[in-house]
Amino acid sequence: MSVPDPSKALRVASTVLLLREAGGGMEIFMVQRNRQIEFSSGALVFPGGSMDPNDREVAADPALVGDRGGLDIDTAAIRIGGIRETFEESGILLARPRGSSALVSAEKADALGAQREALDEGKVSFADILRQHDLVPAIDLLALFAHWITPVKLPKRFDTHFLLALAPPDQVGKHDGKESVDSVWLSPKAALEAAESGRYNLPFPTIRNLIKLDKLGTAQAAMNHARTMSVVTVVPEISRNADGTTRLRIPLEAGYDGDVFDVARP
Repeated sequence: MSVPDPSKALRVASTVLLLREAGGGMEIFMVQRNRQIEFSSGALVFPGGSMDPNDREVAADPALVGDRGGLDIDTAAIRIGGIRETFEESGILLARPRGSSALVSAEKADALGAQREALDEGKVSFADILRQHDLVPAIDLLALFAHWITPVKLPKRFDTHFLLALAPPDQVGKHDGKESVDSVWLSPKAALEAAESGRYNLPFPTIRNLIKLDKLGTAQAAMNHARTMSVVTVVPEISRNADGTTRLRIPLEAGYDGDVFDVARP
């Protein structure tokens, strides 16, 4: 496998796969990107985005993060970034009132709606919100599920950490109406079928992670798997087929049922 080109800056990103159990089995929260934005325009994706320097500030401050549970600051920062991005993009807040073992209520999360918008606009920081409401991010509820790095040949590159979390049962989630224009709870199979039919455009890493999730059966089984699995970093290698389609090669040991995939585009 190729190593990342150090001359091309990698933007570290955190993405959260929010899972819940429903009548038909596991469901996952997904948002449809606004077609006016540059990255993943119009695509159906998991909530997430680039890390903010404030994420590391929170991770390094025991008064804000509480007990890191043995995680180093960088790992904790990635989880905090995922919690922040999830709140910005879905309104679901994976945080606890200080001293409580329970997550904030749906009413509390809804009441923070105005600050969710201000956070997205950069008018307040996540640290500000945590301090003002005496909240602690629930980093212990997340587990690393996948780690993908944009192919070396592409001009904009992301170092993306995919995290799993069980959604609070009383928090439903809703898109922000800006970066994302729709949101939906879907089973992994239904999301894949919607992509196959052309209803939604799903990026290649999203498709592969949905396939892996679908095989795990339940939300709790997926969480249990993520807490014990060894994550292999994926840096796809791009080549072109004779018919002009794209071929991607990824590590077989990453567990995506193969190492060579033909796709319409990366």
